[in-house]
Amino acid sequence: MIPLVKVAMAPKEKIMPALEDVLYSGMLAEGEYVYRFEDAFKSHFKIEGTVLGMSSGTAALHTALLLAGVQAGDEVITTSMTAEPTNLSILYVGAKPVFADVIDTSGNISVDSIESHITNKTKAILVVHYAGYPVELEKISKIARKYNIPLIEDCAHALGSEYGGKTIGNYGDYAIYSLQAIKHMTTVDGGILVIKNPEQVTAAKKIRWFGMEKGVDRTKVDITSPGFKYNMSNVTGAIGLVQLDYIDSIINIHKSNGRYYDAQLKDVSGVTTGSFDCEASPSYWLYTLVSEDWEDIQKKLTEKGVMASKLHRPNHYHTIFTYPENKLPGLDSFYGNLLHIPCGWWVTEEQREMIVETIARG
Repeated sequence: MIPLVKVAMAPKEKIMPALEDVLYSGMLAEGEYVYRFEDAFKSHFKIEGTVLGMSSGTAALHTALLLAGVQAGDEVITTSMTAEPTNLSILYVGAKPVFADVIDTSGNISVDSIESHITNKTKAILVVHYAGYPVELEKISKIARKYNIPLIEDCAHALGSEYGGKTIGNYGDYAIYSLQAIKHMTTVDGGILVIKNPEQVTAAKKIRWFGMEKGVDRTKVDITSPGFKYNMSNVTGAIGLVQLDYIDSIINIHKSNGRYYDAQLKDVSGVTTGSFDCEASPSYWLYTLVSEDWEDIQKKLTEKGVMASKLHRPNHYHTIFTYPENKLPGLDSFYGNLLHIPCGWWVTEEQREMIVETIARG
């Protein structure tokens, strides 16, 4: 089968020496390799804020919510069309996820729906660049500024995407990236937190290490608020440094395949390709199709040895996120007709041609 997602790892001859260096360096926990990786990631992806390595994207998101001041009883406007950790992080701080509707041709959060859900309890807006397609960042940023509400970008699906000529993650007050196994870039597990306000960097570092700041004498440190075991290890950092040497070629293949599908499938009857506005440049972690015939398409692709699926489950379908006010017609339409097809670095030109031919035949 041609898989829907696949681990991307640098060549063995590059990874193994780097691992040997760190494994026998005498320092496996957070240290120099992490800090070098943070600097390299910031430079490589042109990040304007401070970059902190974290143990996971979920840890980064939990930390961003804490830094944004979200507390028990508050509300966070978010999307149900995402992996569950996005909204579990909101529960971690005792707040309530308020689900805005999505655009029924992309799965991305709707600008109008965001504004309609703002109340005096709203303490953050959390957007997800679903499947690697950027949300309408300029419009959403204006809403956040209008109401003076922190904006958090969940870029877990969207490493390498751009909006308005800028790397995504540069519009929000906070942004997170996932380095989990099957994302564009993996460090086995891990995450990145981006912070715009330099005055919050020390607080963020304390959150990721039990409420203490690394480098301070443990016999003299004073914990004033709870922290967590959210730090990145040197092993993860070392892998990340090597992975950065190869990530552009990986992302470029995702983009090439995605643009090929855009061009070849746009006129196929009964199929709509994932939509995005003119300012967006997706990185196509997944390729999005919307069709009433999605089950037939999936069956035909399976017969050809191609894996295709919806992949995610809308969060409001889970009991833990069931609220009486959940009325999301756009999401119901999108998810009901959604099918993701393989788009990544492992899909060859011949294979993508075969996928298009299979879909076009109907």
